[in-house]
Amino acid sequence: MTIAQRIRSFITETFFVDRFNEGESFLASGVIDSTGMMELVLFLEQEFSIKIHDWELIPENLDSLARASAFVSRKQRAATAA
Repeated sequence: MTIAQRIRSFITETFFVDRFNEGESFLASGVIDSTGMMELVLFLEQEFSIKIHDWELIPENLDSLARASAFVSRKQRAATAA
């Protein structure tokens, strides 16, 4: 399963959302609320063995499936390069 598929599965199962587009803003569309974003962050840290710092909690990193997937990929690449 790809990163995006794992994140999509978590969102659909946790937030009972049937469909959403890969580039759709979680917050603007109501897919996830602010509390849900914290649940997503915890999931990403646990599922992908990454640490998300407070300064990384910005929409550009986490506010859509595409952005969250790309962010996790960057974090994993950085961890293996270190």
